[in-house]
Amino acid sequence: MREKLQQRLNDRGQVGIGTLIVFIAMVLVAAIAAGVLINTAGFLQTKSEQTGEESSAQVSNRVQVVSGFGSVTDSETVDYINLTVMRGSGSDDINLSAATIEWIGPNEAKTLTAGTMNETDAQNLDGGSTYQPGEGSAFNVTDIKDTDDSVPVLNNQDDRFTVSMNATAIGGQALGEGQTVELKLTTQYGAVTIYRANVPQSLSQESAVTV
Repeated sequence: MREKLQQRLNDRGQVGIGTLIVFIAMVLVAAIAAGVLINTAGFLQTKSEQTGEESSAQVSNRVQVVSGFGSVTDSETVDYINLTVMRGSGSDDINLSAATIEWIGPNEAKTLTAGTMNETDAQNLDGGSTYQPGEGSAFNVTDIKDTDDSVPVLNNQDDRFTVSMNATAIGGQALGEGQTVELKLTTQYGAVTIYRANVPQSLSQESAVTV
């Protein structure tokens, strides 16, 4: 009788140890699963915040085109397209030297990058159509209003810069009457501004025209 009672106690003890092992294993699995879920949630949160910031930057950090004008040659064609630009409302500082412009014209489609312009070139540009950029795949930036000499960085809402493009060097020939160029300016943040420069139907007796 005593031996049977002892055997039953031993059997119960073994069952209890097995149950405890299974319980501990379940706790460990649950802990590992919880850790994976927490890590995944943290990763997804970080990615979503990063994506949100990038999307916001692409919307807000853009250039605003105030106006556009073209320089008219003696042969009644437009050889330079010049845009007056400013920083968009709510935008961070925009470095135009890091921007690109997609030029889609009647004769050529090119992606333009920032070039350089010395003081003499800038004076020539202000005086008419004597300015000659060195590279056909470049646009040039000069300041109109820049209180802290930050050109080519738009770091103030009052900054006004001129973005100049040589139509002859880009497309192989100047723009004629009634022709159109689509300009897509992309900042370093990926924000895009689209501007259509439309040459007037008549350039007779004009030295500069609104485009």
